[in-house]
Amino acid sequence: MQARKIILKHHFDGEANLNNFEIVEETLPATLRDGEILLKAEFLSVDPYMRPFGDRMNVGDVMVGSQVAKVLKSRHKRFPEGSKVVAYVGWRDLTICSPDTMKAMFSAVFPLPDLKGLPDSYALGACGLTGLSAYFGLIKVCQPKSGETVVVSSAAGAVGSLAGQIAKIKGCKVVGFAGSDEKVSWIKDELGFKFGFNYKEVSADSILKKYCVEGVDCYFDSVGGEFTYSVLRNMNEFGRVALCGAISTYNDPKDNKVPFDYQSMIYKQLKLEGFMVNRWFSEFPEGVGQLAEWIHQGKLKVRETKTQGFENMPQAFLDLFKGKNYGKGIVVA
Repeated sequence: MQARKIILKHHFDGEANLNNFEIVEETLPATLRDGEILLKAEFLSVDPYMRPFGDRMNVGDVMVGSQVAKVLKSRHKRFPEGSKVVAYVGWRDLTICSPDTMKAMFSAVFPLPDLKGLPDSYALGACGLTGLSAYFGLIKVCQPKSGETVVVSSAAGAVGSLAGQIAKIKGCKVVGFAGSDEKVSWIKDELGFKFGFNYKEVSADSILKKYCVEGVDCYFDSVGGEFTYSVLRNMNEFGRVALCGAISTYNDPKDNKVPFDYQSMIYKQLKLEGFMVNRWFSEFPEGVGQLAEWIHQGKLKVRETKTQGFENMPQAFLDLFKGKNYGKGIVVA
């Protein structure tokens, strides 16, 4: 049986490009061993974290990532033929794996959660690690209180669009920054953000001083860099910052040093905390259940940017860094 995988052909040097990837065919065994399953990818995830993760990979490694897949063949009791799974097996269209030996964060297989009729692809986005990052990062790290002001960077992205809506559900005033006027209109008109701004056309510092005169209580950050410096300077005493990502530094990790406002951090007693969502692994079922409930209630709106064809995964990945996606980037195999 012939399968395809997408490997890291060359290490990234600055901005990623199509030459960094290569589609390779491989022949899979005709029969499975005990404990193995054969998966066919249906939806695959593209995420910004894959860029810095690639710097730690070896040339020839399969690009890391998750997918929703169908079990075509099985010799494992917990994964019967015809069932669906969420599998962290990388950029592959067909995969033979042994779930019992896969326990690491980026190497595991789980039964597809019961999403109560929501699209299966949501298990990679709003009800997957994306949604869980927004949920736990906001609830556990930022701990927003009703009436507080929450700023969200990359507010039209997969995580930021959800984090802002969750803050709104919690009764907060939400201020979002996105990369185009169209995205700003979306987060304001569709998602219900109180204010939205195109970060390419405004000064974050000036905007926050004008529209958040009462100060910023929480900041959900997926960008890093100079933008984060500006937000920190406008935070209230005991403000909380959840560091979810730093996409502004991913294409040039050597140039990630920015000014740091030590006085604000000290005298305002701010809390700045980075997090990996697997910290709350034992609470994932609760998080998925709550996210699905909010979606069914219409409180949480979801948008996906879908790319057709497994062979187009590299381009879908590159598009993330060009700001072409709304919400979650998904490749339909």
